[in-house]
Amino acid sequence: MTQDSEIALALLRASRWLAPYPQGLAQALIAEGALARLAAGQWAQAEGDEETGLMVVVEGAVDLYCQAPGDREVRVGHAGAGAALGQTMRFGGGPRLVTAVCAEASLLLRISDTGLERIARHRPDVWRAVAALVYLQLRSALQTAAELAALPPRQRIAARLLALTRSRPEPSVLNLNQQALAELVGLTRKTVNVHLAAFRREGLVVLEYGRIALLDPRRLQQIADS
Repeated sequence: MTQDSEIALALLRASRWLAPYPQGLAQALIAEGALARLAAGQWAQAEGDEETGLMVVVEGAVDLYCQAPGDREVRVGHAGAGAALGQTMRFGGGPRLVTAVCAEASLLLRISDTGLERIARHRPDVWRAVAALVYLQLRSALQTAAELAALPPRQRIAARLLALTRSRPEPSVLNLNQQALAELVGLTRKTVNVHLAAFRREGLVVLEYGRIALLDPRRLQQIADS
């Protein structure tokens, strides 16, 4: 097993997504998947791709984009290390729903539909795991929509920061610039900067170039819930 495979295996075994399943399932995903190291700015997948399957961010992060009216591409998500996404034709799905572009140098694990079929011959519970992942993605999308519709800016930013760091091995660190965060929460960069500066004064975050460190997730959760 290569060093990258060992890193991926450790991450999958620690993931919440695969926690209910035997550890051998993580090994099977790596055996049938393909690991790739991509540079910042490289595309990991494109919206409309016919080749579907799963993708796990092992290291780094990817930005997710979707086509909007007027032929515009809108940033709809940011997936850091530990995040898993994708879908499969087996459940009646279609082409890929989002474009994923590496926000930084990243190590990705991709498992095609064909690979999932091969895993299922010996481990049929892989389909339960895939269904669970699709459900988690749907829940995340609905939660984001609810935040955009219901929360004022301060609470919305706090909620999104927490959601973006939830899957990470180091949940307090988010490699994301303030413009990207503004797009994700549907606010102007100026508005986001004002609230992030307030969070910094309150000792809740540390702001660095292209990086936001959460110092007090519990307090941020209280703000999001207020």
